[in-house]
Amino acid sequence: MAATRRLAVGTVITAVCAASLAGCGTGADGFGRETPGVEKAKPAPGPESAVRLIGDGSTAYTGAQPHLTKPERLKPGEKPPQFVVFSWDGAGEDSQKLFSHFREVAKKNDATMTYFLSGVYLLPEEKRDLYRPPQHSPGRSDIGFNDAEGIAATVEQLRLAWLEGNEIGTHFNGHFCGADGGVGEWSVAEWKDEIAQAKWFVKAWKTHTGMKNEAPLPFDYDKELIGARTPCLEGQENFMKAASELGFRYDTSGVNNQVWPKKKQGLWDLSLQLVPFPGHSFEQLTMDYNFMVNQSGTTQGDPAKHELWGDQMRDGLLAGFRRAYDGNRAPLSIGNHFESWNGGTYMRAVEETVEAVCTRPDVRCVSFRQLADWLDAQDPQTLEKLRTLNVGESPKQGWKSFLSAAPAPAPRGVPGAPAAKG
Repeated sequence: MAATRRLAVGTVITAVCAASLAGCGTGADGFGRETPGVEKAKPAPGPESAVRLIGDGSTAYTGAQPHLTKPERLKPGEKPPQFVVFSWDGAGEDSQKLFSHFREVAKKNDATMTYFLSGVYLLPEEKRDLYRPPQHSPGRSDIGFNDAEGIAATVEQLRLAWLEGNEIGTHFNGHFCGADGGVGEWSVAEWKDEIAQAKWFVKAWKTHTGMKNEAPLPFDYDKELIGARTPCLEGQENFMKAASELGFRYDTSGVNNQVWPKKKQGLWDLSLQLVPFPGHSFEQLTMDYNFMVNQSGTTQGDPAKHELWGDQMRDGLLAGFRRAYDGNRAPLSIGNHFESWNGGTYMRAVEETVEAVCTRPDVRCVSFRQLADWLDAQDPQTLEKLRTLNVGESPKQGWKSFLSAAPAPAPRGVPGAPAAKG
């Protein structure tokens, strides 16, 4: 099996500052404690404010997220849509401006995506000691911290991404892999502490930066955060236990074949998948890091091979897409970093894949949240039947016959269910 280890983006985030909008004071520290000497933010005066600030005004409730379609149950005999999820680990805006670039790529191709934010990307270097990583000394992080410009730029991209219908998940904080305190050694309680801190850095970025006049993030992160990917795909078992107890809805920290997902420990297992690897006898994980490791073993490989390596990643992802699209229609999960490894060849591969698949008939390029919503809206018996199809296997008698049984009515209160009367 291809290597499954990955690294977070190591570049220092130094993009231009976001435009200032109205904002307010500072408040709670994210752990149920009040920050001493700091007043909570208040909405602008008026009978009803369109924006309801939360805590110190770093985040706000602004209503339902725009640009999300309501999930619907498959009708009897209906072929499932082909879902494709593009996701980004350690999402932040730096001088490469890849976050803003791929936002535009998504909009042009009728796609939404999932951005897994590293919490320390919203924590200034001078406040690094506020981070207390499990099994490490305060202020330790294997991916560093940020500066004022980078935080403002990242907040701007997070704000715009959410308003465009994209999801903001978490890649946690210090990105510790391997032995000696890596995430694979963390207990359930330590994972809960790491998650609480990841939320805190998002919910109190104004307090930590002093940027009181910046616009808030337009969501309540306690409600927005429903899924994650662990660093280096390590520590999944204890993370899932912690996440399940905290009300998360999915995890994408493992390695799967291209089959329909099921729940583990109450969470949808939406892990990365193995797809064909052109020029090789083994399959490859749908992640830029894994292609790089198995091609060059370094981020600065032979320039003469950059084009070939990018083509291999693109063609491998497209082969996996076609295998599902023409076969069992299992959702395809793809993961990446905002990086410039091997001359940016993997960013080209991802962009060309988005352009090739997202505007096809019956294809929905969505976030993990949207995929989880759709799965929750389906008849469990329908999903169970879909899971009987192997990788690339289409129903022998066609979809109409395969899913001909009328689905059970959706229970009230789940996505896709009829609204309650009265």
